[in-house]
Amino acid sequence: MRLEKRNHLPALALVLAPLGAVAFTLVVSSLLVLWAGAAVGPTWAAVVRGGFGSVFALSETLTRAIPLMLTGLAAAVAFRARLFNIGAEGQLYAGALAAVAVGGLHGGDGLGLPTAALFILMIAAAILAGALLLLGPALLKARLGVDEVVTTLLLNFIVLLGVSALLDGVMKDPTAMGWPQSVALQPELELGRLLEGTRLHTGLLAALGLALALWAVFARTVFGFDLRAQGANARAAHFAGVPPMRTVVLVALLSGGLAGLAGALEVAGRTSYVTLDMSPGYGYSGIVIAMLAQLHPMGVVAAAVFIAGVLVGADSMSRSVGVPTYIADVIVAASLLSVLVATLLAQYRVRWR
Repeated sequence: MRLEKRNHLPALALVLAPLGAVAFTLVVSSLLVLWAGAAVGPTWAAVVRGGFGSVFALSETLTRAIPLMLTGLAAAVAFRARLFNIGAEGQLYAGALAAVAVGGLHGGDGLGLPTAALFILMIAAAILAGALLLLGPALLKARLGVDEVVTTLLLNFIVLLGVSALLDGVMKDPTAMGWPQSVALQPELELGRLLEGTRLHTGLLAALGLALALWAVFARTVFGFDLRAQGANARAAHFAGVPPMRTVVLVALLSGGLAGLAGALEVAGRTSYVTLDMSPGYGYSGIVIAMLAQLHPMGVVAAAVFIAGVLVGADSMSRSVGVPTYIADVIVAASLLSVLVATLLAQYRVRWR
């Protein structure tokens, strides 16, 4: 048996590949549900109801989808240029810490700035923190050939250890009764609610706007062409006049900045402060979302809502059916593996000898 690359890749195959991967994932997860002693139909019905069955459930799903959209966009941007950013989790925390450092430790009175200027400064600090955290590994790859998968992955653990030290040190909230959390943002810096009585905030509009803007950048700008050329064949792109170093730097700043923005919006829209469990793996889930979306920005939005619905619905399902919530983690992991295999089979045909 050998794999032979297809001369022509139908557009329908690229659409059916992620759908087939999702279907296969549901089949595998259904077997696990049966193994847990529950009926498949009521279990999946509980997941759908918990994630999408009411206004409150839908608002929780969309709230969870906001950081997933941004980390998914961060992965999609980097992966298109073959810069494999596995460090969105650390970049998210770096952005959250930077946001609190500007909007919580000092506040409007300490910096002498009006609220609007302080909010812009807070968002800019979060974007810069995430961008700089990825810029180092990107330059190491471009200059010295250091594998960015290793460096970005290890930086996640370094950042989390740094967060732990800061939450027990200079950024610790003295009113938290010993609980390791940062000081809270100034109330005037928090994002407004899209629906009263829910946690859905205006960060959703920012995430949707960025997805639309990135789609336009990929399809209609010189930078988008340079990025695609760099990802298709870096040496050929260099001979064709694409500046490799500039492209890598811009991709790193954009990808890391999106992940840092995710941290700022989580703090400003949902938590108001930083804790070690603020992110249940949003950075890693963003990789799954980017792959499910075939690295398309608008596909990232749909994939993020799907994954968020699974995660939110799993909580409701666990209470009503008794199946452990870890089934959601299985679905996310199996989705990544199955979409990789489905994409491979869409691009290659199997030849038997």
